[in-house]
Parts: sequence; C-alpha cells; structure tokens
Amino acid sequence: MAFKPANNIQDLQYFGEFGGVNPSISDSSTYTFLSAKTMFDTFEGNADGCYLYSRHSSPSNLYLGKALAAMEGTEAANVTATGMGAITPVILQLCGAGDHIVSSRTIYGGTYAFLKNFAPRLEVKTTFVNITKLDEVEAAITPKTKILYCETVSNPLLEVADVPGLAILAKKYNIQLVVDNTFSPLSVSPKLLGANIVIHSLTKFINGSSDTMGGVVCGTQELIDNLRNVNDGASMLLGASMDSLRAASILKNMRTLHIRMKQHSYNALYLAKRFEKDGIKTVYPGLKSHPSHKLFTTMMHKEYGYGGMLTIDVGSLDKANELMELMQKENIGYLAVSLGFYKTLFSAPGSSTSSEIPEDEQAAMGLTDGLIRFSIGLDNDIERTYKEIKKCMKTVGFF
Repeated sequence: MAFKPANNIQDLQYFGEFGGVNPSISDSSTYTFLSAKTMFDTFEGNADGCYLYSRHSSPSNLYLGKALAAMEGTEAANVTATGMGAITPVILQLCGAGDHIVSSRTIYGGTYAFLKNFAPRLEVKTTFVNITKLDEVEAAITPKTKILYCETVSNPLLEVADVPGLAILAKKYNIQLVVDNTFSPLSVSPKLLGANIVIHSLTKFINGSSDTMGGVVCGTQELIDNLRNVNDGASMLLGASMDSLRAASILKNMRTLHIRMKQHSYNALYLAKRFEKDGIKTVYPGLKSHPSHKLFTTMMHKEYGYGGMLTIDVGSLDKANELMELMQKENIGYLAVSLGFYKTLFSAPGSSTSSEIPEDEQAAMGLTDGLIRFSIGLDNDIERTYKEIKKCMKTVGFF
C-alpha cells in the first residue's frame, strides 16, 4: 500500500478530557503521582502514560509528536521549542569530541553557524560538500564520520538532495543520515527513501501561521528515548522544550497542512513558469530547467507538488532591496525572513537568513547579492499576484 502522509495525520483521533473534538491541553509544568514508586519508575523511563515534568514531555507534546511521526513514517518523534532546538540536540546526541560530520554546503544559516563556529569548540568538525555530487560526499567521509547531514531542498539555493543515494552511502559507512525536511513537508518522505532521522522547523509550513516557533526530531523510538533521557539526553538536558499551548496550536494547524501545501505548490509553480518565460533567472524544483527536477519528481508525493519556495536573481542587492520594498508597499507580501505564511514572504538571503555564511563561501556556492528568496503564499488569484509583481519589476527598472 502506498504511503499516504496526510491520511496518517487524518486518522489520528484524539478526544478531549470532556469529549472535546480537540485533545485537552496539559497546562501544567509538573505532574502528581499516586505512589512514590511510580515517580521513581517515571524517572527511569519505565512508566508508560505517566508524566514527570514538562521539560521531559507532556500529553500535548506527545499528541503533536505522534502526528508528526505518522506524517514522516517514523516510530516516534520529539517536539522542541524551535527548529534549532531540534537540530542541535540530534548532533550533540550522536557526536562527541573527535567525531566528524559531512554536511551539505547549502543549509540554513543557523545550522551552518552551529556546525562551522560552535561545534568545533566541542571538537566536532564538519566538512561541507556539494550534496548533489555523491562522489564528493563519499570522498569526504572518514572513519570518524558519524553524521551525513542535508536538507531535502536546500536553503536558500533550492538544491535537491539525492536522499536514496545518500542513504546508500550512509548504510555503507554505518553513519546516520539526518535530513532537514522543512522546505518539503508531505511532498517528500525522507524516511521512506532511507533517511535515519528527519528534522523539521515547525515554525514554517507545518504551523503555517508565523505565530510561533517549534521543531521536531522524527526517528526510532530508541533515538527519541535517548534524547529524552534524564541522565544524558541532549533534548532533556539542553532544555529546548515546547510549551503545551504551542503544541496544541500547531497540532490544530497540521490538520490543514495538506490543503495548504497543494496551494503553496500550485502558486509557486505558476509564478516560476511565468518568471522563466519572461527571461528572469528562476530556480524552482518544479521547472524542467532545474538540474534536479527529475530527481525530485522520483522522490515526491506528486499531489503535494514541488513546494512553495522559489528564487529569482535581479542582479544586485540594491535592485533586490528596491523591488522587495515596493512589493511590500503594494501589499503583495512582506519583506521578512522565514517561510510558510499565508502571505508571500521575500528576503535577500545573502544579507539575512544565510548571512552567517562568509561572503567568499556564498560566492563559491552560487549565492549572489541579487538573489531573492520567495515563500509563495496561499493567494487565491495567483495570476493577479503575478501581474502585480511584474508591475513592481517594471517600476524599479528590472525590465
């Protein structure tokens, strides 16, 4: 039977304490026990259905975690307060002093900064590679490599990782393939393609309202238990725990994720095709001109499309800023970082979300000053949006 991520979310039925159609929110930081022995067993992780302290877990967080694990097809999941609160504990749980990571060179700026600038303090080194070249990836693996890290669709250049190919390498060298799937929820299921661990920033498409932060680690039950372990679990001890009210809010928003992703993808493909036809340098995985278009097509659940992210290059940072300011003034969207909102968001990643990457390295990977990253919104009339963007382009002299 084909894997149906939206069906898996829909089939989870939770009743509230008083028969509510939404599960009750566990608005407590600590929990009582009927016996001292149960408290001891819970500390040891041996008491199912009992809760210790909300930094460890809570009913609301477990509800959301189950939905995310069902979506990604993993045994379990652990939700966190931010996307970085999911990424960094996984790395620190799997790596110690002297260990090595092979990572895609094009990743979220915060992840890059952690791997490049912070992890070396703990004697964990990273080699950054062009993730689209499997021979380069394999050449970077050493006997000390513990993690192969990538994003399904990279931020901000929209490079597509060959997850099945990377999974073969990870298995060959007995290392963990960790995939950040933030840009492509529902569209791609990395676990089914061989990934060991799947990470999301819930702040983005999954929540979809730009009103909260969140993260999740999806993997084996053993991994999640290890992350939550009260003695040496990185998630438990680093403390990036999600608040129960936020978990309940994100769970409700997940119920419409399949509808939103279809519209994001439809709108993005429409704009990408029109921009490319106009002669604008456009990058979008749904375009046949994208170097990994065929690869993405083989990995995706087709009904959810190629995602809501695209980039164009307008030649210079000054031109990019002028265009973005005008588009905001004309109510096309917001000059803002992040993604997955109902309104279109746009930013120049070289000076914002990827500013942690040194300029020479930005140039080497093809991140130009004039690049604008769009998170395409849920506009009902995308043709109207296209015409408004085109007007703005003409006003600033891009054409």
